[in-house]
Amino acid sequence: MYRYDTHDQTLVDERVTQFRDQTRRFLAGQLSEEEFRPLRLRNGLYIQRHAPMLRVAIPYGLLGARQLRMLAHIARSYDRDYGHFTTRQNIQYNWPALERVPDILADLASVQMHAIQTSGNCIRNVTSDQLAGISPDELVDPRPYCEIIRQWSTFHPEFSYLPRKFKIAVTGAQRDRTAAQIHDIGLQIVENAAGERGFRVYVGGGLGRAPMIGEVIREFLPEADLLTYLEAILRVYNQHGRRDNIHKARIKILVKSWGREAFAEAVEAEWARRDSDALRLPPEEVARIAAHFEAPPYAAEAAADRLDPALESDPAFARWYARNTVPHKIPGYRAVHISLKSPGRAPGDATAEEMILIADLAERYSFGELRVTHHQNLLLADVRLADLPALWQTLSAHDLAHPNVGTLTDMIACPGLDFCALANAGSIDVAHQIQSRFEDLDYLYDLGELRLNMSGCMNACGHHHVGHIGILGVDKKGEEWYQIQIGGSSENSASLGKVLGPSVPKEQVAEVIGRLLAVYLDLREEGERFLDTCRRVGIEPFRERVYAELEVAA
Repeated sequence: MYRYDTHDQTLVDERVTQFRDQTRRFLAGQLSEEEFRPLRLRNGLYIQRHAPMLRVAIPYGLLGARQLRMLAHIARSYDRDYGHFTTRQNIQYNWPALERVPDILADLASVQMHAIQTSGNCIRNVTSDQLAGISPDELVDPRPYCEIIRQWSTFHPEFSYLPRKFKIAVTGAQRDRTAAQIHDIGLQIVENAAGERGFRVYVGGGLGRAPMIGEVIREFLPEADLLTYLEAILRVYNQHGRRDNIHKARIKILVKSWGREAFAEAVEAEWARRDSDALRLPPEEVARIAAHFEAPPYAAEAAADRLDPALESDPAFARWYARNTVPHKIPGYRAVHISLKSPGRAPGDATAEEMILIADLAERYSFGELRVTHHQNLLLADVRLADLPALWQTLSAHDLAHPNVGTLTDMIACPGLDFCALANAGSIDVAHQIQSRFEDLDYLYDLGELRLNMSGCMNACGHHHVGHIGILGVDKKGEEWYQIQIGGSSENSASLGKVLGPSVPKEQVAEVIGRLLAVYLDLREEGERFLDTCRRVGIEPFRERVYAELEVAA
């Protein structure tokens, strides 16, 4: 993984010193709330329903064991003994005291971490594929490009005060696991007919109040032109994006209002006018950054002599192996998903004790590294087949081996009304309701791959628009109701879900899900996922079954 050089470390240390003084002045009454707000936001600090919330950057989801132990230390020393992993591969703390936040940032800096640009109208944490570098369907590892973009965008003077927040994702695989098409900029690594490496460029994706799928504005951008073209996009947006209405300030609104072709023409004109050799990426610079992501010293022969007997003799281990591990490009290895979605757990939450355990397991079984996934789980990327039984036994003993990855109960959920000041309804208690209703693993496996995403408000932190089943909490005269959508996806054929009908009360959400699944089981054809059936038959069969004798809100 990337290691800070002296420039990186100096930059982060200086930011800690600056924010410590800014916080001191605010607490002393020398800065007003209005003056302090942009300063704290630039350091990932929000004021939520009950307490400040600190969002810590995990660039492209990659963590070292030492860094995870520090995150555990912060949870234990400054918070309430846990952290919440997010869809953007970050971690959030919900209960830090404002006066202690500079101390947290100093602790983070000691392990090459920070909270810079995790909030505010700037370029946020760059995200990528949690299987980067190990997936058999990968053209090339996207993480070096993510790191290049991270270095270019951090404290970029021209793009520190954009019209609105800005998110970039990079994928290098055939299957998009980064949700590239719902980002402000999505980059898919491709090769042209001459075998040259470059990028397909999507612009204008995003969720929230006006969800949109990104548009392709360039089918092939040469590798060397990555940063010059990103600057052209951002300059057009910075100049023409709306600043008079927060709900219309994202780049997706600009792309929609101008149209894809007009926006692409404006970017190409800006690129031609402002392009220079200074920001072109020479092959040796790409190679220098890529060297930080060289493959670990895999065993020449990773024997599986303990795997096959365990699979044959232990059905519980076999279920976990089938659901929570995925193929690796190196023979003799698997990648292991650590489920943070066991029954009764708030999706994405991990305790300090669990983080310390996982850090230990990363060192023992996965070269000291782990990843945060877009689905709010953790991943050990490089586990020998022979080590899987022992790893599973340890994870099982600590409620971290629930074999539900990719199923209905492996749901995405924001913190909702329990913590967020913007939320209209709860998410965690509805997640528990669904977990309790659908706990039969055989039933979940029969349903097959199914993405359920839930948000507590229209900001869509839970990505409800692109869930196969999406749930949105809404306020109805002070009561919590829930709007249901179906047919969304954030992968290659990205789509936005369609609203099923009127909202339903909290106590009926699980019942509605059950009715949707019954329709799917009745209508599915051989090999169809829930999403495939939705796309084939449309929304009406689901709507009819759900609203038969069901209480609804207008």
